[in-house]
Parts: sequence; structure tokens; C-alpha cells
Amino acid sequence: MLDTMTRHDLSLDVADLPPDEAVTQLIDHAANLEASDLFFAAHEQYVGVSVRHLGVFRLISRLSPDLGRRCMSLIKVNANIDIAEHRHPLDGRWLRECPGVGTVDLRINTLPTLHGEDINVRLLVRHSRLLQLDNLGLAHRDHNLLVDLLDSPSGLILVTGPTGSGKTTMLYAALNYLDNGERKINTIEDPIEYSLEGIRQSQVTPRLDFPDVLRAVLRQAPDVIMVGEIRDPVTAETAVRAANSGHLVLATLHAPVAAAAVQSMHSLGVNPHFLGACLRGVIAMRLLRTLCPECKKEIDFSPFPNMFEDIQPHLRPGEGQTLFAARGCPACHMSGFAGRTGVFEFLHVTEPIRKLIFSRQPTQLINQKATEEGMLDLHRAALLKVAQGETCAEEVLRVIPGQYLGVED
Repeated sequence: MLDTMTRHDLSLDVADLPPDEAVTQLIDHAANLEASDLFFAAHEQYVGVSVRHLGVFRLISRLSPDLGRRCMSLIKVNANIDIAEHRHPLDGRWLRECPGVGTVDLRINTLPTLHGEDINVRLLVRHSRLLQLDNLGLAHRDHNLLVDLLDSPSGLILVTGPTGSGKTTMLYAALNYLDNGERKINTIEDPIEYSLEGIRQSQVTPRLDFPDVLRAVLRQAPDVIMVGEIRDPVTAETAVRAANSGHLVLATLHAPVAAAAVQSMHSLGVNPHFLGACLRGVIAMRLLRTLCPECKKEIDFSPFPNMFEDIQPHLRPGEGQTLFAARGCPACHMSGFAGRTGVFEFLHVTEPIRKLIFSRQPTQLINQKATEEGMLDLHRAALLKVAQGETCAEEVLRVIPGQYLGVED
């Protein structure tokens, strides 16, 4: 474990500090790393502290059992969680100012485990620079297409992908674009991850779920509705009816590729004619780590002369001439990577695709037609990022399953 911490240079030694200073340093360290999560995990002989850095789980410190328990109790106190309760999962929230970062919204979750309590601290940085369409990594064509769809007065736009693929960030960026003071915007979220000025945000609860809040929101006469996740038939049907009745609806949905979102909606019982009439576009996305500009190294790819053949029409002059790999330096904490960018598969629902939805055609036919009309699938979109020198082939293979890259696992 120590070797892993040394290799990635993310480690932080707080073993000799009092609990309040240890917690402060660990949270500030995670915030400055731009980690999405900070984890405290109870083991038999120690408490492990880890971060999810650029989407990868990394151990950063090991605490004695006593210091670990005291640190976790301190976090619970600041999050208004009952420190005497260790048998049930609990949730809390802690707003904190982190030097060099600003206000960080810490979402705390506790979980009883074999050797004690585990704590997950989700770090949400207010006013994140990622909440703009221009910062997402969209190709020029896809960016312009998304802006056109967002300017539509009504319709349904779906964002798909696995957990942690950037779907919520995409929706918040879209809301920022739409929030010009001329539209009434309501959101339904679980949880509310960022507070957005001028937007009416509602959070679901165990007693008030997505369908209940969505029905209530529709009575508030919104122009735009964001649904954090379509996860049941009632929410799916209500969202489609809202889109067909003059609202612009943005929502996330779990589907592996863009075309599969249509089948996912069908499986939730949505009428294909209602869905085809309102669906404007589907964006499937993944997040890839970007190479550190200080240390990325050029490698020879002459053994693969046709590597970028499929994306040749999309390359600008000078792109696709050089292949890079990760190396590691102090600037990137020896990881070889310095940030993340999105890879997008953007299905624009044209009239031919709409007819395929009406007739319940399979995912393969919808995907084929969208590709014929210019959609970059995940395979080619990821290759484009490699050709542009933003990331490496190994990172693409790590994030995107082989079946979407035209290779076998």
C-alpha cells in the first residue's frame, strides 16, 4: 500500500496530528486535488483514508484506529450526524471554506462495516469551472448541435452513461446556458449537487420521490425541467408527457450507448409514438483522464499505421501525427494525468430516426442510421481524443468497454 501511495505521490502524513488538524488537512488536500470523494475505511488494524482522484481510487493515508475513529466522529459532528449511532447508515452535510478552492459542499454518508464505521465525503466545489458548455470537451459539431437543441422551446434531451461519467455536470452546464432570466427553470434532484442562482431546485426524499415532485413541479408552470434521473415508469411517462406538452425536459438515464436510451425508455413502458414525437437528442458520455502537459511522452505508433483511419475526416491539420503516453512528474503527482475531459456520442433525432422509434426498431438499426447521418460513436470519439494528444490509448481501454471499441474483452 505504501508503495502505491509513493508511486502516485498523493499521500499525506497526518498520523501525529490532533484529530481536528488531521481532518482539516485531509479535506483541504482532497479539495486541492479536485478529488470527487474522500473515504475513511475502518480496517482491523488501521483506518485507511483514500480519495477518488480523476475517477481513480487512491490510498493517501493510514491512521491508527483511535485517531481514525476520532476523525470520523469529528466529521459527523460537523455534519450534524448523531455520533452515538453506529448501527445504521446516516447522511449529513457540511459547508466548509478550503484555502485555494473556496466553498466546498461536503456530503457525508456513514456505513456500518465489519471492523467499524466507514465514511464517504463527497466534495462538491461551488462555482466549479466545469459548469460551462465550453469546458466539457464537446467537439465543435456536437457543441453547436447541443446549443440548437437547448434553444428549442420544448422536447426531451437525454444524457446517458454509467455512474461517475459526468452526466450531472453536463446537465448543470446546460442549465447554466439556459439560465438567462427569460425562462422559469425547475430541477428535481437526488441530491442537489450545486446551488444555481435563479433556478428553482427541489430534492427528492424517502417520502417524496421523483414522480411526486415532478407532478408538483408541472403545476409551477416551468419552461424548463431537469430530472436528475429517470428510474421508473411513472417518471419516464410524466417526463415524456411534459416534453410533448410544451416543456423542455432534460434528464439522465442509464443506458450504455446513445441509441440504447430509446430501448431503455421502451422498457419503462413509454409509448413509442409519444417518445418519438418529443425526443430531440441523446448524449452518451464517458470521462477520460487527460495527459499531463508537463510530462507526457511521445511514442512510436508506426506498427499501427491505420490507427486513425476511421476518424480521418474529423482530424484537423497536424492531428493524428503523434501518439502520446503517460509518464508522471511532480506536477501531476506522478500519475501522468492532469485532468479529465468528456467523450460524447451525440444522437440527433432526425425524421428518419424518429420513424425508427415509432416502429420500435432495435438499437442496432437506430445506431446505424445515426452513424450514417454523422454521429461519432464512442469508439471514434475516443480515438479523436487520442489523435489530438489529449489522452492515451491505455486510458481509453480502461474507461470504455471493449464492445464499444470494436475489440473483444
